[in-house]
Amino acid sequence: MWDSSTFLSALTPKFYVALTGTSSLISGLILIFEWWYYRKYGASFIEQVSLAHLGPWFAADEPPGAPPPMPQECKVWRNPMALLRGAEYARLWAAARRAPLTYYDMNLSAQEHQAWFGVAGADSPCEAALARAWREREPAARVAAARAALAIRPDCAAALLLLAEEDAPTVAEAERVLKRAWRCAEAAWRVSSGAGVANVAGSAARARRDAAVLAHVKRRAGMCARRLGRLRDAARVFRELARDGPAPLHAHENLLEVLLEQRLYLDAQAVVARYDDPSLPPSATILYTAALLRARAAVLAPRPNAELQAIETIRRAIEFNPHVPAYLLELRPLTLPPEHVLRRGDSEALAYAFCHLRHWRNCEGALKLLHAAHSTGPPAPPCSLCLDRELLPAHHAAWGLASRPRALLPLLGALCVCAALLALCAARWPHAAAALAPERLLRLLHHV
Repeated sequence: MWDSSTFLSALTPKFYVALTGTSSLISGLILIFEWWYYRKYGASFIEQVSLAHLGPWFAADEPPGAPPPMPQECKVWRNPMALLRGAEYARLWAAARRAPLTYYDMNLSAQEHQAWFGVAGADSPCEAALARAWREREPAARVAAARAALAIRPDCAAALLLLAEEDAPTVAEAERVLKRAWRCAEAAWRVSSGAGVANVAGSAARARRDAAVLAHVKRRAGMCARRLGRLRDAARVFRELARDGPAPLHAHENLLEVLLEQRLYLDAQAVVARYDDPSLPPSATILYTAALLRARAAVLAPRPNAELQAIETIRRAIEFNPHVPAYLLELRPLTLPPEHVLRRGDSEALAYAFCHLRHWRNCEGALKLLHAAHSTGPPAPPCSLCLDRELLPAHHAAWGLASRPRALLPLLGALCVCAALLALCAARWPHAAAALAPERLLRLLHHV
């Protein structure tokens, strides 16, 4: 039988010194790595690993009195107005050395790409290269994997979509690659959805994947046309997607922005009337566009109580997302919007104001009504505080969010390293360490 008391009594003080030094050194290295990871990616590595691996265990054992889940209107959605990574987001990094997207935001995009463009059970080399491209964290690795997939199958629309997103240096070049991807995706969708492959195993999954790729390619091509000033082409693409495209695309928000840019306010009012429905999830784009159109009508055709009705519509929008007026009134600076937004959060307000501020400026008197309604606006919803911190970049201070104690992690790491060094010095020079014994220090204090 193993005797623990005999083992513990045989341990020398050097063992405890070595144990203290080793544990302090490891703790310091962990803290330094955590500080470096947060500075580079804007998120906590330990927090992400804990939520990913331990979160399901705690969620399975939730007590009966646990708080209810986050409401649907406060969840994270894909930003339909997200920019191109290579042609637009990369310019901020090249100009100011600031990361435009957080790791949490890009990780959500990678998960969505795997769910939309992946086929379960596909073992072809092209599919394997694409799956590796969606998982890679570095842009160069994603582009290399997409080029490898394109070398295996030159008509791979998903690989062309990734290259247009991340490798094209300009919007015009991205549009050129997207037009090629459009032709390839349309041909693949026609083949996979044809009657001749209805009985092939996995054909339904491939048809859904090809339809998703085609819809995303069309939306990106429409956004490129919008950037290049071809508003009619962009409106035509977005009308088609809003009518026939999948619901997660939210192409009606792209259509609304183009219609406002064309000054087609009656068409924009028809789109708002269609999607401003209690059965549909609300959004800042729908509510604030309805407020903008009501304010424009009140200014152009004054009627009794027209301004009061416009202010009431604006207050309804502010009640949904109170962060937007601060951007539209230019009380807060803008930055590039993230790829995902939190409904009712600061990220959604930033994404909306980034694309729609010019439309509020073009409508004379609308900002005055917004200022009058904003003076008595409601507070921010509590559900938007935590996730906005993960979605917004570090250089953009989120509304109402306290800054993180960034100096705490390196300080703790330095203390742990100092403790490890002191323990190693005590083991290497025990006579010098004996001079700092507590008894001698007490005698010195008494003499002083």
